[in-house]
Amino acid sequence: MEFPAHLSAMPMHAITEVHGAPGLLERFRRETTKFDATAQRRLAEALDLAAELHHDDRRVREPYLNHLLRVTIRLMHHYQVRDVDVLVAGLLHDSVEDHPAELAGDVPAGADLTEAALEALADRFGARVARLVAAVTNPAYDPARDRNAQYLAHLAVTLDREPWARVIKISDFTDNGVGVIHTTGPKVASAARKYRPLAPVLRELIARPDTPLSGDVKEHIFQQIDKAEERFSAILDHGTVQA
Repeated sequence: MEFPAHLSAMPMHAITEVHGAPGLLERFRRETTKFDATAQRRLAEALDLAAELHHDDRRVREPYLNHLLRVTIRLMHHYQVRDVDVLVAGLLHDSVEDHPAELAGDVPAGADLTEAALEALADRFGARVARLVAAVTNPAYDPARDRNAQYLAHLAVTLDREPWARVIKISDFTDNGVGVIHTTGPKVASAARKYRPLAPVLRELIARPDTPLSGDVKEHIFQQIDKAEERFSAILDHGTVQA
């Protein structure tokens, strides 16, 4: 399939709408040409694992892998991340949460699947990748408490101590929050309710001096958070949303 030269300048959701998963894979390939051969091999291995684990997963109208590609392309292109551990963790950031049994493989009965899955990631990609994925992996929720409140409290703790995990999470938030207008049905309002309280938390975390991003990148992120908050308000307060 032939793709236009301007694919490298297209917004991620525009690529998704016009060219689908093949377009996102091509954009990912173009971004990874900036890395050396060893880094490209690690990224290809992580992409293969993500595609295998999430093969049957869907996000309303699209394959789940599209989300993982957009998160990681955003890290490379908009955030200028060249740390391959962070990019590998971006591709695999939902792997432990969504597919712990497949990652863990054969484990003793009663074993903690999340811990076993993280150990498997560490064996394959290194302890730092596993630690970053752990920081953005949700714990088991207490059914007696509000799920979104638990999500927010968990992230406030884990992102406080892992600056690079903040970077992965803000790319994930951007895809889900700014991208909320690209979904349909009940998911629109439920996603807005889930992510709206996270916006000020992430704004404060990204602003911290130890968050390893340039000033220009941080300013870009703040503008994206503003856009997400405008869309949450349109959906939840006014019932309309601007593209």
